[in-house]
Amino acid sequence: MLANRRHKSVPDAVTLKDRAKPRGAFPHVKRAGDFLFVSGTSSRRQDNSIAGSSLSASGEKELCIRVQTKEVLNNIDVILASVGASLQDVVEITVFLVDMSDFEAYNETYGQFFTSEGPARTTVAVRELPHPELLIEIKAVAFKPMTEC
Repeated sequence: MLANRRHKSVPDAVTLKDRAKPRGAFPHVKRAGDFLFVSGTSSRRQDNSIAGSSLSASGEKELCIRVQTKEVLNNIDVILASVGASLQDVVEITVFLVDMSDFEAYNETYGQFFTSEGPARTTVAVRELPHPELLIEIKAVAFKPMTEC
């Protein structure tokens, strides 16, 4: 009976102290039955620096979609690990890109984490993200059945 299934060690909502603090009232991941919903995740680090953002020798800001994509997916994997899951449990991903001209490089990097049999995916362009140095944000849904107590 599904109503009686609970995993004692997995809370319903988790906010990790070693990840970037959410910029609002929401957790990093929320459980609803056998599904895990990962809030929009970026390449922002715990110290609020942005992976994939650096200064060139001339002092100009350089942003790298490849580094940001890799960091976002690694962050999601760490978030899922906190509740006993991993990227292999992801069934759906929604990707928000600030610039669709980054699609090819993002897609190549994404392919290092998933095959064509991986999660269902939607990629959309957005005007901006919560920080001007962010090129990408990803939210994910994972399926990880709870075990019997």
